[in-house]
Amino acid sequence: MLKLLKHVGVYVIMIKKTISVPEKWGPFKKQLLLELSKVGLNSIGIVLFISFFVGGVVSIQTALNLQSPLLPKYLVGLASRDSLILEFSPTMISLILAGKVGSSIASEIGSMRVSEQIDALEIMGVNSASFLILPKIIACLFFFPFLVILSMGIGMLGAWIGALSVNITTVDFLYGLKYEFISFYITYAIIKTLFFAFIVSSISAYFGYYAQGGAISVGKSSTEAVVYSSVFILVFNFILTKLILT
Repeated sequence: MLKLLKHVGVYVIMIKKTISVPEKWGPFKKQLLLELSKVGLNSIGIVLFISFFVGGVVSIQTALNLQSPLLPKYLVGLASRDSLILEFSPTMISLILAGKVGSSIASEIGSMRVSEQIDALEIMGVNSASFLILPKIIACLFFFPFLVILSMGIGMLGAWIGALSVNITTVDFLYGLKYEFISFYITYAIIKTLFFAFIVSSISAYFGYYAQGGAISVGKSSTEAVVYSSVFILVFNFILTKLILT
């Protein structure tokens, strides 16, 4: 329990140190653009690939479980839409990004810590937490919602292809996609995604920033970053769903 409280206290101190006005805007902007590229642009491919095929699987499984003359065919499109918007795109994509982006953040900052580059920044009077971590948090907060919205669209495209493979017509599928659409579900998904983006970026940065030792320590911090980010994503997924949808 004491160890947990210690981690929470150190994490809060790091966040307080991180969220501050940059001392030099020029280097900060360059770092931010670099992070936007690493976090967002380099993650588009894997998000598109996973979303398309998962969307197809969701629609096929839904169609197979709704094989009844009493159930209309358009329910496949409706169920696929709500599954992708409410749960898969915001939560599963964030978990995937926790593995890709989170491990990258932890290993990058951890390598700088064990090679004493962060100590050098501190000696020069630079707020290392703000300079290194804040751009990563901003990049995640900016790009995660964009990736999730992209995932929704590509997932529905994959769901349409999957529906066609099990003899669901395009007319029925599109009718289901539009049937009683609740626009607030998109807002709900974005709110969750912003929380998840902060969790992934800050927790991963925490484990990298306080890494100690050598290369083995960097690998350990990277693993811990992914594990704890995933755990907190699932916990906050439950909490936010309970608060927002009920």
